[in-house]
Amino acid sequence: MAHHPLDPYRGFLLDLDGVLVRGRNVLPGAADALAALRNRGPVALLTNNSTQSRLAVARRLSERGLPVSAAEVIPSCYVAAHYLREEIGTVQFWYLGEEGIAAEMGLAGHRHVEPAQAEWVVVGMDRALTYGKLSHALQALLAGARLLATNRDPTYPTETGLIPGAGAVVGALGGMGFPPALVVGKPSPIAYRVALTALGIGPAEALMIGDRLETDVRGAQRLGMDTALVLSGVSTAEDIARTGIQPTWVAPDLPALVRGEVLPPPQR
Repeated sequence: MAHHPLDPYRGFLLDLDGVLVRGRNVLPGAADALAALRNRGPVALLTNNSTQSRLAVARRLSERGLPVSAAEVIPSCYVAAHYLREEIGTVQFWYLGEEGIAAEMGLAGHRHVEPAQAEWVVVGMDRALTYGKLSHALQALLAGARLLATNRDPTYPTETGLIPGAGAVVGALGGMGFPPALVVGKPSPIAYRVALTALGIGPAEALMIGDRLETDVRGAQRLGMDTALVLSGVSTAEDIARTGIQPTWVAPDLPALVRGEVLPPPQR
């Protein structure tokens, strides 16, 4: 009897947007599929979205019919706060982004200060971006602050289509001559290591499930993880041939993957 493709794995890392949700909507069958994965091993929702804290994401998803705990949510704002605390210590920061950055940085013990006093500028997606905010970021960077990008995703999927992602904000600062000193979100190994530590497993024991070849899949492969691309988000089957990035598994969506309805990826 053939083994289920998920049998070898002791834990699962999942992207959120494009895998479990699209914008404000939970994707069909996602809640049951996530529950089935939990029966196989622990899960971590590893998302580059930095707009909300772990607790806020868990509450939002639970209210919409996708029950998750805050401990299962690993957003890039948490990765940023955790990494700075573990590798550098508590820092003074100013941020260009939304409330998730402020919340997680504060919970980690970092201190929010005025731009001229900042040691780090932490940047993420900002749907209320203004010229004034960019000017404050420039003030901080000119005063010597280092730039940390929570991620460089160029776009963000919503229920009505793609909108500009954090990469648009990071690009604006780069256009002023300040590329990030550090990027912590996928495909950075920092993000995966934080999530794997939370699950208590190694790269060879985990499967990364995502919808973006360039971030979810490529980053996990660099750490030696198996990967599954679901076609419910950004990347398409045609993108596999175009990019040459070959996931271990390809499935139409997460419920199909959980049912074992997978195909070998198309060859380049």
